[in-house]
Amino acid sequence: MNRRELLKATAAVPLLAATRPSAAMVAMGWPAHTISMIVPFPAGGQADLAARPVALALENILGKSVIVDNRAGGAGGAIGNAAAARAEPDGYTLLMTLSSLAVLPEADRLFDRPPVYEVSQFAPVARVLADPTLLAVPASAPWKTLEEFVADAKKRPGEIRYGSSGPYGTLHVAMEMFAASAGIKLQHIPFRGAAPALNAILTGTVDAVASAPGTLKQLVDAGKMRVLANWGAERIASFPDLPTFKERGYKDVEFYIWAGLFAQRDLPAPIMTRLREAMAEAVKRPKVIKTFETAGSPVAYMDAPEFSKFVETDSARLVGAVKRIGRVE
Repeated sequence: MNRRELLKATAAVPLLAATRPSAAMVAMGWPAHTISMIVPFPAGGQADLAARPVALALENILGKSVIVDNRAGGAGGAIGNAAAARAEPDGYTLLMTLSSLAVLPEADRLFDRPPVYEVSQFAPVARVLADPTLLAVPASAPWKTLEEFVADAKKRPGEIRYGSSGPYGTLHVAMEMFAASAGIKLQHIPFRGAAPALNAILTGTVDAVASAPGTLKQLVDAGKMRVLANWGAERIASFPDLPTFKERGYKDVEFYIWAGLFAQRDLPAPIMTRLREAMAEAVKRPKVIKTFETAGSPVAYMDAPEFSKFVETDSARLVGAVKRIGRVE
């Protein structure tokens, strides 16, 4: 390249920079087209329950379609989480996921596998739901109480089958936490999500499941399932007579399924601000509130700063639980 060509090329650099749209300019036009909200589980689970009313509300607020994209590939939600982590940070691919978000990379490390994503790739936007997990069995099951369930499991180690949303997903970790504390051995049957696990219990493929109140209430009210215990620190309004594990002497057995909206870490600040504003409005919509309350899972909204701190604290607790459980096939 001669001197004249070099000078021309150098002079063009500021021009290119000036014509490239800034993050603020991009955000001014956001959203310009359809937004995808990845749910890393099949329809019918807690993340899906959180996503659909919120997506409809966001459509009305933002003026563009918000499509719920169920990436039900199993692996406890890791496949959908990873897809969202790899997406362009432009506000057009969001993630509605569960508390297992932090657990799954740690599980990969337990098995000496490279994690398919890291929590640090995400920016928390808003928490939507937060419920304690409940232990459920078929209504036809012989166990009427938690004590009867534990006593039978001790007599038949490894014979009582429980379903989960996948290895080291929320339902798996909750059950193994309980089993370790009770000194019992259960048989783990993983599925592609909470909804298939619930269907398996109704068809007799498995004998028990840990799930959120919102996905269980209609089945319990219909007389198809029975709940034996609550993983929360306190009893809940949708099942006021259901005892907690702590009440029954299991002091370290506490687990919550929360659902929250995430974007990519490098999402431009103006888009994040608009998204947070939209979420704050969405969770106040009467239709959203009614949908969640009818399901027995009331809104548990947190804005990004508070939610970020919550995720950090809860993730540390769950990662600690996974390390205590260790490698479980």
